[in-house]
Amino acid sequence: MGLPIRDETMPERVLIVDDHPLTQEALASLLTQHGFEIVAQASSGEEAIRQAAKQQPDLVLLDLSMPGMSGLEALPEIRRVAPGSEVVVLTASGTEENLLRAIKGGASGYLLKTEPPPRIVEFLRGVVNGEAALSGTIARRLLEQVRDGRHDHAVPDEISSLLSARELEVLLLLDEHLSTEDIARRLFISEHTVRSHVKSLLHKLGVSSRRQALEALSRARG
Repeated sequence: MGLPIRDETMPERVLIVDDHPLTQEALASLLTQHGFEIVAQASSGEEAIRQAAKQQPDLVLLDLSMPGMSGLEALPEIRRVAPGSEVVVLTASGTEENLLRAIKGGASGYLLKTEPPPRIVEFLRGVVNGEAALSGTIARRLLEQVRDGRHDHAVPDEISSLLSARELEVLLLLDEHLSTEDIARRLFISEHTVRSHVKSLLHKLGVSSRRQALEALSRARG
């Protein structure tokens, strides 16, 4: 049995996934004003999968950093239970690893929360019409990765399979030689949280220092 044929005269049906109530409310208000229909909102990856399966929305606007199952972990399941839905990542994090994992997981777009609201609406309209949606800085970064031949091994599977999405972000920023303070600022989290993620990823990699973690990453990359 195939997917139901969508009535093109109806508004695009949207599922908003974000663990911050104020962000949910702001996005819902913005999109409603521009003719979208908000069919559900979710604050976790698990809830997003359930709502996607139930509502079969045209669009899923998906945050990445959430408690429990992250957006990256939920993305392939959302695509499985709602194959007719277009998934657009809307996040504060623009790291290479998250970008590539989202694209490989089936995302139709990757937008930063710093985009002006009218641009977000414009991007989503483009996705509905079959276009890809990438923030300008993200598009440039992806182009640089392809040009430099780094797009297949930002983090090898033997390491990425051990770490959570957030730990991968932290590891990649450590690889850019950023300090704890800089990482916290980049990811919009506290320095205490950064140190917790570093401690966790060191344990999972079986090393005792940041230097050893980066050496393990370098060896895995070959």
